[in-house]
Formats: sequence, structure tokens, C-alpha cells
Amino acid sequence: MVKKQTAGRDNLGSFAPQFAELNDDVLFGEVWSREKQLSSHDRSLITVSSLLTQGVPQLEAHMKIAKANGVTKEEMVELITHLAFYTGWPKAWSAFNVAKEIYSDEF
Repeated sequence: MVKKQTAGRDNLGSFAPQFAELNDDVLFGEVWSREKQLSSHDRSLITVSSLLTQGVPQLEAHMKIAKANGVTKEEMVELITHLAFYTGWPKAWSAFNVAKEIYSDEF
């Protein structure tokens, strides 16, 4: 079961309430809850891949979500290694630094 998301309201609720609602209720509420179509584990792999290729700050938050959704350290390492050849070495290095922090309890 997908955890209820409140990041939109917590961070932007008073500034951009419609965006916050769409983030929490539609993206994380409706789309992420479609587990019959795609598991949270797989959605996390896809999301982290997309964010890694873009080099955006949300990567860290979604790596944490990925870990909570059962993505293992080994899977994350393989994902980053694979994408290094498609998205660029510097982005992979940055992603590995984030992953090392998030998975630090596993090595």
C-alpha cells in the first residue's frame, strides 16, 4: 500500500495550493496507487531513473522512497551503473554519493 503523501501541502500548500493538491492527491494518490498496473518498487526504479537522467534535486527524496519501497542497494547500484553510460558519468557520480548516504546502513 502506498503511503499517504503530504509533501506538496507541507512545502507549497499556502503558496501554490492547487499544485500541492495535484502532487499529493493525483500524482502520489491516484497514479502511485495503481499497484495492479505497476508495483511501487518498479515505479520507484522508473522515477529514480528519470530524475537521475535529469540531474534534479528531487533524486534524494525519491531514492529514500525507493528504499522504503523495497529497492535494494544492489538494485540501486546496478541502476546507476547502467544509466551512467546513457546519462553521463558526472550524474552517475552524484547519484552514487546520494545512494551511499541513503544505503549507508547496508555496508
